[in-house]
Amino acid sequence: MSTLARRRSAFWTVVFGILAVAGIYGVVLRFTQGLGSSTNLSDKFPWGLWIGFDVMCGVGLAAGGFMMVATVHIFNLKRYKPVLRPAILTAFLGYLLVIAALLLDLGRPERIWHALIMWNPHSVMFEVAWCVMLYTAVLALEFVPAVFEKLGGEAPLRWLRAITVPLVILGVILSTLHQASIGSLYLIVPHKLHPLWYTPLLPVMFFLSAGCVGLAMTIFESWHSSRAFGKQLEVSLLNGLGRALAVLLSVYLALRFTDLAQRHELARILEPGIEAYFFALETALLLLPAVFLFLPSIRRRPGALYACAFMAILGFVTNRLNVSVTGMEAGSGTHYIPKWTEVAVTLGIIAAGFAIFRLAVKRLPIFEPVET
Repeated sequence: MSTLARRRSAFWTVVFGILAVAGIYGVVLRFTQGLGSSTNLSDKFPWGLWIGFDVMCGVGLAAGGFMMVATVHIFNLKRYKPVLRPAILTAFLGYLLVIAALLLDLGRPERIWHALIMWNPHSVMFEVAWCVMLYTAVLALEFVPAVFEKLGGEAPLRWLRAITVPLVILGVILSTLHQASIGSLYLIVPHKLHPLWYTPLLPVMFFLSAGCVGLAMTIFESWHSSRAFGKQLEVSLLNGLGRALAVLLSVYLALRFTDLAQRHELARILEPGIEAYFFALETALLLLPAVFLFLPSIRRRPGALYACAFMAILGFVTNRLNVSVTGMEAGSGTHYIPKWTEVAVTLGIIAAGFAIFRLAVKRLPIFEPVET
């Protein structure tokens, strides 16, 4: 390892240590002093950063798993298989960390299992809870072959390969259901959510945006993995993902503005105020990669392709936070700024995800050779 690489590794180790200590402090404060001491949440604004980012963004950012599983196994595009297992690992970790974030945000986290036995089929949250639990189990089954390959478990591998098709179908259905249902949660607040984000099409918007960020996250993860682990960057594969991302982003934005126009809310984007500013930021972050990724010269350059994917991810995160925070503030009659411990816990969860991904890649056969 070169001197520069050692210094870079030492720097990120220190950063991770700081984030871990701050995050652990926030977690301890939450469970010893309660939500009131560890967050700036209130009865007027009960859902903040831990729901808006850790859950709503976390579930969407893990969408690369079902996108790549559908691509490889349902659409039979086998050439994308080299990026399948890293995408599944990212999705599996994402859902585990979403569950961890939910345990922090729930007032009575020890009752999280009640959804298993206390059924309320009329509740969207009940459906989301079941889908998250079931899809996490499906992701575990999709990921565990890497563990058995490492341990040499041939019998379990044969059994898992035999159920691959129904497992894939179940996973795609479950992910499709709850990616849309998370948007459905906000259909019950038509007079509180700002008209720039409230629409009867919220479930469709959430599903489409999850598909966009799933592709973007696959490009993001592949680029970073190639640099961190010295793996070959699958430029030809990512080129195709970039083209698909451009199309999906265009469909999403077209539907977004068509919906605003049909609801006669388009003029609100010109009104002065924080909502219009954040709407413009969200739109710009999604529109720029949608335009640039149609250019073959951009898709052939790994750095430019990565930059477009990163902008799409930021646009997705901005949209989710706009729905959960920006769009809800005026209707709630209060102003919410996350407490530093909320931010520390969120950053600690992200750091934990990166650390576990790195450990898994070093210990398990995550990357497969690119077929030429």
